[in-house]
Amino acid sequence: MTAIVPSIRIVIIDDNSMFRDGLSNLLDAQPDFEVISSADTAPVAVEQIRKGRPDIVVLGWPASSPNSQKIYSAIQDAKLASRVIMLVSGETREDFVEAVKQGCCGIVPKQTSTELLLKSIRKVHAGEFWLDRVSTAEVIRRLAKKGGNNGPSSRLGVRDQSTALSQREREIVVLVAQGFKNKEMAERMFISEQTVKNHLHNIFDKLGVSDRLELALYAIHHNLHGSA
Repeated sequence: MTAIVPSIRIVIIDDNSMFRDGLSNLLDAQPDFEVISSADTAPVAVEQIRKGRPDIVVLGWPASSPNSQKIYSAIQDAKLASRVIMLVSGETREDFVEAVKQGCCGIVPKQTSTELLLKSIRKVHAGEFWLDRVSTAEVIRRLAKKGGNNGPSSRLGVRDQSTALSQREREIVVLVAQGFKNKEMAERMFISEQTVKNHLHNIFDKLGVSDRLELALYAIHHNLHGSA
């Protein structure tokens, strides 16, 4: 007997009806996806999200748009578990930072491959955060420059294991998030490169991340990117 795969319930929001229809057909063709509705205005989108309680909201508006902010507010006010993936075209990196701060869980270029789009939806639904490496570096850089503790951790639902880290390990997390290489960290901390690698191995184990990119994203989630 074939096991039934739970559907990932999706709402698509974008101004372009042709784009919405094409994306809807693409996602509906996946056995584990179900597009429950689509919208081109904020009032309709908010109503659909509140009633449908989707797992994923695919949002085609820039984070700086008042309409986008209404979507994030609606999700947060209703305490929904819906996770937002922002589809981007010509948006600036500053807009990406705003999206992350509002609670966006994934940023995907509209021209991305079908394979990566599907993968991003599944990853975000599984509780992960999706951002390409270039965007991640810029988001981290801008967040670290701005400082403060208004990051997205409380809205992203990511389990915080940072209390398991030693003070030295937390220092290394900060430096990784700020883009320092192993050799540079070793020089700044007056330790050997091998010691840095050993610390990183322990950090990966404690936090359940597999590489430096995931560690950097974890730092964004838990506001560890600015200070140790």
